[in-house]
Parts: sequence; C-alpha cells; structure tokens
Amino acid sequence: MLWAIVADRHVWNPTLFPSPLSVAQTLVTDFRNGSLLSATAISLRRVLIGYSFSLAVGVPLGILLARHKTLEDTVGALVSGFQSLPSVCWLPLALLWFGLNDKAILFVVIAGSLVSITIAVQDGVKNLSPAYVRAAQTMGTPGWRIYTDVLLPASLPSILMGAKLGWGYAWRALMSGELLFVSLGLGQMLMQGRELADMSQVLAVMIVIMSLGLLTDRVIFGSLERHVRRRWGLAA
Repeated sequence: MLWAIVADRHVWNPTLFPSPLSVAQTLVTDFRNGSLLSATAISLRRVLIGYSFSLAVGVPLGILLARHKTLEDTVGALVSGFQSLPSVCWLPLALLWFGLNDKAILFVVIAGSLVSITIAVQDGVKNLSPAYVRAAQTMGTPGWRIYTDVLLPASLPSILMGAKLGWGYAWRALMSGELLFVSLGLGQMLMQGRELADMSQVLAVMIVIMSLGLLTDRVIFGSLERHVRRRWGLAA
C-alpha cells in the first residue's frame, strides 16, 4: 500500500519508481514470453550445484575442524580468514582461471557459501557436551561411528543454521557473478533492466528472488527446523 501511494503521488519519476501495477504487468509479460522462467531455471541450477557442493564439503570439514586441534589451528585459521572476505572478491580470479563461463560463477557461489557452513558446523560441534562422546566410547562405539552416530545427529541444529546461512550467501554470490557478464540468469536480467532504465524489470526480478528465498525458507528449511525441534523436545 505504501509503495502504491508513493508511486501514485509521483514523488519520483515513474520511470525510476514504477507502480506495483506496472511491475505486476512486467512479471506477467516476462513469464508469458518465457524469459523469466528460463532465467530462473538457469540461476537455480547454478545455485543448487554450488550449494550442494558447499554442503557436502562444509559439514564434514566443520566436524573435523572441531574435533582435531591441529586442523583447527591450520585449516581453521584459513577458513576464519576467508569469512571476512566478500565472495565477489573471488570473481576476478575466477574469471582468469575459468573464463567467462558457468565454472567461474560456480566457483564464486562455493566460495560464498562453503565458509559460512563450515564455521557454523564447527561452532555447533565444539559447543556439544563432551559427555556424548564419552558415553559412546564407554559403550564401545568405534571411532568412525562417533562422527556418524553421535556428533552429526547432535549437531543437527547448528548444521541446519549453517545450511540456511550458506543458502543466503550462495544467492548473494550468484547474483554478484551473474551481474558482471552475460550469463543468461536472473542477474543478467537485473543488469539489462538497469541498462535499459527499465526499473519495472529490475523490481520484478527482485520480487522473484525474494519469493524463491521465502519459498525455500518455509517449505524446506521450515519443515526441517520443525522436525529437529520436535526431536529435541523444543516444540510447543
């Protein structure tokens, strides 16, 4: 409502601040001609590939860093240093190493999400009670099963939190990569809207990105959070 009121009063030029109706019309047009669906599919494929790799590497790496002092002092220090480095900083190197293709974008996505997942899992495992591991060892649990049957299930809340953070960082990294060169994704549509001074398209793409984030949070992460809370006896 506030958006519609401001647009109706022409506080800014309608070209720069389009009305909700204008953005809705652009959304419908882009969906009908297939450009928005195609760009969304391309961006989703990229973010899912990079995010899946980050999750597969970040979770075991975080557990290992929390359990081994030598790794924490060496690899862990490197991971902590990368945490303060924005993922877009990797883009110039990625372009030189891989060229103007999907590999460069995937590298940036992984660089943006892997560190956050690793650190969240590491902190979660370090904060677990040592009694879990001692009880498992007392009952004769083999070393590798301590990781799979004790540490991994006990740190699920932290893993889930790291997964959510990693998903958000993966999208930010993806947009930074797609904005800088022709990539046929949502980032390119944002750049096209800027270059053509078509703010309706820019806002339409932003709404699509926000909708994807809300859908993922409610359907996937929300369901997992409710399940974990029930398992931990935290649900009302």
